[in-house]
Amino acid sequence: MDELLASFAPITLDEMSGVKLMNRTDTKFVTSMPLLLRLLEMARGDYYAQEIGGERNMLYDTTYYDTRDFAMYGEHQHGHVNRQKIRFRTYVSSHLQFMEVKTKNNHGRTKKKRIEVDDMDLHDAQKRDFLASHLRYDVDTLIPHMHNYFRRITLVNRGKTERLTIDTSLQFNNLVTGSQRDMGPLVIIELKRDGLVFSPVLEMLRLLRIHPHGFSKYCMGAALTNPSLPVNRFKDKLRDVDRIIKTTKA
Repeated sequence: MDELLASFAPITLDEMSGVKLMNRTDTKFVTSMPLLLRLLEMARGDYYAQEIGGERNMLYDTTYYDTRDFAMYGEHQHGHVNRQKIRFRTYVSSHLQFMEVKTKNNHGRTKKKRIEVDDMDLHDAQKRDFLASHLRYDVDTLIPHMHNYFRRITLVNRGKTERLTIDTSLQFNNLVTGSQRDMGPLVIIELKRDGLVFSPVLEMLRLLRIHPHGFSKYCMGAALTNPSLPVNRFKDKLRDVDRIIKTTKA
């Protein structure tokens, strides 16, 4: 895959500054490594690949927090359209860490607020003030629940109106149960754009029969590694993920 990524024209973080899309619509897709390679071959004429320090397949390290009684997981599992997540994300290649609050509204738009941090200490006054402004939950009820690693490729279309993130090598570590899960050949693709602007990749995905498929890393990771949690709303998605992994390994 490295050779294929090297065939894309590069784009730097500075050049991507106009594609932040902090208030956006997100569409996710779930597929396998073999289909991802075909997609990259099709997309290289229409997209730039983000490059930082010579790297195009970056390591991300993320820790999700939730209330002690899994309130944020519960909102998603019950299908509530107004919901939030809080996470600490470390961009390993650029040595940056952010605390982020994502809010999804009932119009399908996602707003992300974040601040750069040095650690995950929630007793810090700056973090508490930030959360008081952007999170609906009491900061004193929050504990770390889920940790994950993954590799991310970021593509930007030539018009710089969208970002396509492609996550591979996903690993979950449940900080409550101690259970771990390696997702092997699973690939999570997310199309991020401001509204419904034209997207070259949508036709490519259609031709490869890669269809929209919700996948919350926090919720799916929790469902796969904590047997005490309800999974009713996620059953079909969990079956789809299991099928992709087993079919690809076969």
